[in-house]
Parts: sequence; C-alpha cells; structure tokens
Amino acid sequence: MAEAYIVEAVRSPVGRKKGGLAALHPADLGAHALAALIARTGIDPAAVDDVVMGCVDTIGPQAGDIARTAWLVAGLPDHVPGVTVDRQCGSSQQAIHFAAQGVMSGTQDLVVAAGVQAMNAIPISAAMLAGAPLGFPDPFATSPGWQARYGAAEVSQFRAAQMIADRWGLAREAMEGFALESHARAIAATDGGHFAAEIAPLAGLATDETPRRDTSPARMAALPPLRPGGTIHAGIAAQNADAAAALLIASGRGLKTHGLTPRARIHHLAVRGDDPVWMLTAPIAATRHALARAGLAVADIDLWECNEAFAPVVMAWMKDLDIPRDRVNVNGGAIALGHPLGATGARIMTTLLHELARRGGRYGLQTMCEGGGQANVTIVERL
Repeated sequence: MAEAYIVEAVRSPVGRKKGGLAALHPADLGAHALAALIARTGIDPAAVDDVVMGCVDTIGPQAGDIARTAWLVAGLPDHVPGVTVDRQCGSSQQAIHFAAQGVMSGTQDLVVAAGVQAMNAIPISAAMLAGAPLGFPDPFATSPGWQARYGAAEVSQFRAAQMIADRWGLAREAMEGFALESHARAIAATDGGHFAAEIAPLAGLATDETPRRDTSPARMAALPPLRPGGTIHAGIAAQNADAAAALLIASGRGLKTHGLTPRARIHHLAVRGDDPVWMLTAPIAATRHALARAGLAVADIDLWECNEAFAPVVMAWMKDLDIPRDRVNVNGGAIALGHPLGATGARIMTTLLHELARRGGRYGLQTMCEGGGQANVTIVERL
C-alpha cells in the first residue's frame, strides 16, 4: 500500500465569541486557510485531486458543500472538486483520514484536508434543531428504532460530561485545576511564539483570542454548574469559536513529482464507536485499539492531543490509559484555545505537527470525542 505524507499544515488564529472573526463569512474563513496552504507549499493548485473539509451545522452560509465553496472563494481552479465531511467534532480529523486514504489507495497524489467553523454565524447545534418547525425536535426523539434501542434517555454532551465526572470520581476542583492549566499552557505557548509558525494572520489577528489571562481559581469556583447539583460548568468546557485550518496530504509519487518535502508520515488511522448516550468516552477504547494495531505503547508516543471538549473527557482518558499529563495538550487545549467544531481536528493536527518539530519528537497521537459516541485516532511520525 502507498504511504501518505503530510507536507504542510496551517491555520487561522482562533476567534472568540463576538471576537475578531465573527463578521467573516464561513466560506471566506475557510478560503483563508486554503489560500495560505497553497502559498506555503508553493504547489500548483491545479494539481490538487480533491479538497476534503470538515464542517458541522452545515446550514445557511455553511451549507451547499462549503469545501467546494471555500476553494472557489479562494480564487483557486474551478476544476478541483471539494467534499464536506460531518463526523461531528471529529469532522476535520476525519477529513485528514479520508485524504490520507485517497492517497494510500493509489488513486490520488495530492489532497487537501481542511476544516472550518464559524460558530458566531451559525450557533452550535443549529442543524440539530433546524427540523423542529417540521415536527422533528432533534434527530433522535421521533425515531421508533432509536427509542427501541436507547429509550428516551437524553442525548446530550452536557449530561455525558457529568456522567463521566461522576463515574471516574473527578471532583470539581480537580477539573478546574485541569482547565486552569490549559489556559496557562496556551498563554505560555502564545507568549513563547510557539504558535507563530502555524498561524496565518487574519482580520488583524495574529494570535488566538481565546486564552483567558484573567482566569483564576476564584473565578472558576464562582461559576454556576450547568445543571443543579452538578459539577460541570462553562469554565471546564471548550469555548465556542471561529477558525479554519488546512493540510496538504501527498503520496510518495506526489512528493517526487512536485518536489515536496514532507513534515510527517501517516503512521496509523483508526476510528471506533462507543455508547452514543455516554457520547464522550470513545477516545479511551479508540486509543487502546489504535496503539495495539500500530504496535506501539504509551511510552512510544512523544506528544498526545486529546480534544478538551470537557475536562473530564481528557482526565478519564489519561486515567484509564495511564498517559502522562506532561505530554498531553502541551500548548493547551480547547478549554483555552476554543473548539470550532468542524475545524478542530485540523487545528489540533496543525499544532501537533509544529510542536513535534519544535521538540524533535518522533510520534504524535491525536484523538477526540465525537457526537454519536465516536472517536478518531491519528498517529503521525515526524520525518
């Protein structure tokens, strides 16, 4: 089987709620990352076989196959197609998988994997609620088959996060400590210039808007829980945000033909499912499965990225797999950097690749929880 290589990865800064990217059309946001990728790699965009872009809540300005729209908005050749992927929070990580698999199949040589999300323009769960006027309050409640299998149990990320905190015995204070460390790491990385090489400035922003320099244990402790008597609150959850990111995936033949030098090789791709009501636990089983299939141990992985949808998701994952905290989300995670749904997978991979290069590491592993109780795992080897 042919190998798949990551040639380059670039992202926009992450814009906060009502922040500097809020007025951008999602297609223009996505186009920025695509244009920056083409400029950095120096490739002829006409040679690209396909554009695979993750996006969630594809309604309004994010509808109509935004992968295709963003490519055209970027002024790039109109014979290059695009396809939009929705695997919920893992959409652009799955875009990387599909791009790599296209290359590994031998049918494609250059594929762009990307992600975009404009959460100021289209709020989270907008697509889930869009059917309400037509008699569908959500995607599940009116399905007899779903009811027969899962009953009327609430399907909610907030409920799932609380269930994980309770099951794994994660106290509110410990989760707040994790969240505060995420902000501290992101601020240190920003101030140290660690993100500078991966960000293509946009709309006057050259750094991420989301890390909170004024947060503190007292501020965290004062936040009300999302549910009465619960321990989950906004401070230990990912921030809604706007961002886009793009990567160029190439075959060995593509590297030679276009004179490209890869950053990394795709070492392993996996995706697994778990209970959809628990929703956020799949990274545990998926990571265990991926390591076994790849013939690697926890000690072999130099850097880990697990999306911080909620602090308990990552904390339970680390606890079950005995993954050392000092190698996980070393530059902060979504609690500090934001979680622009469809863009997060590509944003995380961009950060992981640049940090592996900065540290001289070999293997990096990325995973994230996804709606429906799913998780992607991508293992890359820096070259």
